[in-house]
Amino acid sequence: MAEFLSAALAFPAVVLGAALVVVVCFWLLVLAGAAGTDSFDSDLDADAAGVGGIPVAASASLAVVIAWFTSLTGSVLVQRSGVTGTTRSLLHVVVLAGALVIAWGVVRMLVRHFRRYFPAEPPPSRQDFLGQVCTIRTGSVSADFGQAEVSAADGSTAIVQVRQPEPPSGPGELLAAGSTGLLYAYDTEGEFFWVSAYDAALAPRPLPRKAG
Repeated sequence: MAEFLSAALAFPAVVLGAALVVVVCFWLLVLAGAAGTDSFDSDLDADAAGVGGIPVAASASLAVVIAWFTSLTGSVLVQRSGVTGTTRSLLHVVVLAGALVIAWGVVRMLVRHFRRYFPAEPPPSRQDFLGQVCTIRTGSVSADFGQAEVSAADGSTAIVQVRQPEPPSGPGELLAAGSTGLLYAYDTEGEFFWVSAYDAALAPRPLPRKAG
């Protein structure tokens, strides 16, 4: 026991031990609801490292645990080898590098194996907003300018560019701020939605269920 404790408090295991403490604190925050498992997904490109498909926090935490355990085992083996001086220091550096490589390889293998059980959701698209009801946020909407707020499927809101063809009777019938509109088409070149006035009374209603 004393041998492993001595190795854990020495280089290189102590370096990865500090990272392990950070990992434990992070998951305690997740359990307390103060952090999310996807907190780092938008900041790091896990696909570039070959470990995409699961939250970055999960893959990084697993890598730290494996690297720490590997470095601890390697440090004990170096101590038992009896080497001293510069050779021992070089072996510790090799152990640290080897632990990182082994951890990355194991995590990558596990992610590739389990990725099939977690199919990736298609990325959000502006086409998802077609047919959605929106609220006009600018003073008015014309054929050249306008913005509206629309709710996504996950409950979040987004501000989108909207346009409305001017009616033959003039701009007096154009949508104004606070009014409700319907996004019925998307212009790819202009990157805006065509919007029309929305009347909830005209919206289709579900058919009544037949008795019996």
